[in-house]
Amino acid sequence: MIYTVTFNPAIDYVVAMDDFRLGATNRASREEYYFGGKGINVSIILKHLGIESVALGFVSGFTGQALENGLKAEGLETDFIKLDNGFTRINVKVKGEQETEINGQGPDISKEAVDELFAKLDNLTSDDMLIVSGSVPSSMDEDIYEKILKRMDERGVTVTVDATGKLLMNVLKYHPFLIKPNDQELADMLGKPMETTEDIIRGAEDLRNMGGRNVLISRGAKGACLVTEDGQNLTIDAIPGKAVNTVGAGDSMVAGFIAGYMKTGDYSYALKLGNAAGAATACSPGLATGEEIERKMDI
Repeated sequence: MIYTVTFNPAIDYVVAMDDFRLGATNRASREEYYFGGKGINVSIILKHLGIESVALGFVSGFTGQALENGLKAEGLETDFIKLDNGFTRINVKVKGEQETEINGQGPDISKEAVDELFAKLDNLTSDDMLIVSGSVPSSMDEDIYEKILKRMDERGVTVTVDATGKLLMNVLKYHPFLIKPNDQELADMLGKPMETTEDIIRGAEDLRNMGGRNVLISRGAKGACLVTEDGQNLTIDAIPGKAVNTVGAGDSMVAGFIAGYMKTGDYSYALKLGNAAGAATACSPGLATGEEIERKMDI
């Protein structure tokens, strides 16, 4: 089974306005909401591609209940830890001539709640995969990724990590199956510019030599690069289309890659499906459907 972890999930409230005026009463021309968080996004795309998973994480209050109910209505299996304080955050995204975002803080996560998460993770075996992604809330220990990766390494669990900076660099010693920084994040981590495809490949090889088994680098309009544990250096062009939403595109790429690899065991196909899933979400108002991803595969 695949398990995803989202430390700080959210309900994204998207409001479109033809003429947003600061300090005045504004009326929306369109409004939508999405249940989000990086791990949750991965679980949703996996579901759309026919792969089951269990979404783990922390929820609280009436918004947490709404998020959990919404995900279950979409057919997702969840096993969230319910916190006694606060409420699951709401992120407001105002779309006008310019896009403005207000991200909520979310509830504090106690040591007891983290221990409860560890207890759930300790039930995983070498037959399972864990996908850990996203930032760490201020109420949690900064080394939470390392603690999780160490426990999973001891149990032989296959782990995918979608994080950046020290969060990622500090867990490479545990040899995660897949890591997916973008090109700018790769440059920041290695402290040198990544201007060409050759630069990206060399940078990805550096991360693989540090411990990442497979290193997938998303490059936006320039496509993606993949360095694999069996010595392949693969590149793929971006799929044409009008981008309307970049939120969740990277998570969709991770989910598509994992789904493709699980179905075929072929890294080239996994890269192609990951690229299609990322592009499909970028061209959709929310996370892409399975049909939208399949159409991108045919381009």
